Amino acid sequence: MKTCPRFATLREEYEREISFLAAHSARHAGRPAAKTSAKHAASTKTRMARALSSHVGRCPECG
Repeated sequence: MKTCPRFATLREEYEREISFLAAHSARHAGRPAAKTSAKHAASTKTRMARALSSHVGRCPECG
């Protein structure tokens, strides 16, 4: 699938945020902050999927 530069930028931003949250969760294992970060990482993955699929639906270059 050929995608545009905006798609790649969106994906990189979301993946960076997810990796930060996962790393925070790993650093603080066993604490409430770790559980919260893990939940935020999971919801961010869902938001990323929604944002990328809507981008593909709207973008003439990607769709």
